[in-house]
Amino acid sequence: MSNPLVELHSLGQSVWFDSISRRLIVSGELLSLIENDGLRGLTSNPAIFEKAISGSSDYTQALRALARTGKDAKEIYEAIAIEDIQWVADLLRPVYDASEGRDGYVSLEVSPNLASDTSGTVREATRLAAQVDRENLMIKVPGTAAGMPAIEQLIGNGINVNVTVLFAVDNYVQAAEAYLGGLEALAAKGGPLGSVSSVASFFISRIDSMVDDILEQKAKEGDGAARSARLLMGKVAIANAKIAYQAYNDLCQSERWKKLADKGARTQRLLWGSTSTKNPEYRDVMYVEELIGPDTVNTMPEATLKAFRDHGVARATIEDNVDGARATMTNLDELDISIDEVTAKLQMDAVRLFEEPFNKLLGEIESQRGAIPKRA
Repeated sequence: MSNPLVELHSLGQSVWFDSISRRLIVSGELLSLIENDGLRGLTSNPAIFEKAISGSSDYTQALRALARTGKDAKEIYEAIAIEDIQWVADLLRPVYDASEGRDGYVSLEVSPNLASDTSGTVREATRLAAQVDRENLMIKVPGTAAGMPAIEQLIGNGINVNVTVLFAVDNYVQAAEAYLGGLEALAAKGGPLGSVSSVASFFISRIDSMVDDILEQKAKEGDGAARSARLLMGKVAIANAKIAYQAYNDLCQSERWKKLADKGARTQRLLWGSTSTKNPEYRDVMYVEELIGPDTVNTMPEATLKAFRDHGVARATIEDNVDGARATMTNLDELDISIDEVTAKLQMDAVRLFEEPFNKLLGEIESQRGAIPKRA
């Protein structure tokens, strides 16, 4: 019986896993996903690490040992996270080698508390990249206003970057231009462009969650717009992503990109994030099935990955009915729902939703650290 996850690779899409934990690594489960399901990368974030560290006893001994050395809470977190990231990078290294650096990456995010601090982001990203010391590491940087110049500087210094929390097409284009600017800076220094990679993490399901709530209110008003509102429910996130992919195609045809490609540069692929289905009335693999196509990545949480393996349909869909996607966004605007306002709020919320568990985790580590006597 064929495996739909494996079939995605033949359609040009790479499957990455949006999860990390020490148990996943040491149990052999991650290796099985790589060998049997064609897994080609892994993404992490502060919320995932908070769940892994606080939600199990797997890290207790390591945490206590680090606490006895006198490290503070953030240093303890980083030491634990870096060890996990290094293990994953080593497991994915054969994928990295076989794909000649196109896949096989693991992502580690800078502190979400730096989302508005360009220089702080650059310093921390540079330090983390050096400490992990793996070619197949990507440093995650939020695509905020302060994040964009940091992304350009990091790429210009040859550091792989996963640009995260992108919701708006215009914001994605900014991330792509930051990547191009970084490549141009690297080229000016004589650096090898083919040795640096990037993905642009474009979030999906959270858009429908927010827009559907607004549409539901419009539908309840019962006027002439009610039917239009109902027809748009569950459609906006996929339409927005399809338009972003068209922007990607346009960038790949630009003269600016072609000059860089001639020097060996790799495209910055769109990575579909937040691909779990939040509404139980929707098909649980809709944010995978509707966004399949060349030069894309889908990073799936565990439930979505298992669901697609079980009953997903792998066929090229990303360029199906693009005109319909544009019409969906036009219809949304005609209902006086601003996608720009929605995506701006979602990005702000996303940064906060990473800050809160990160700070909670540091607080818990500090509490445990304070209860352990330091080594004399």
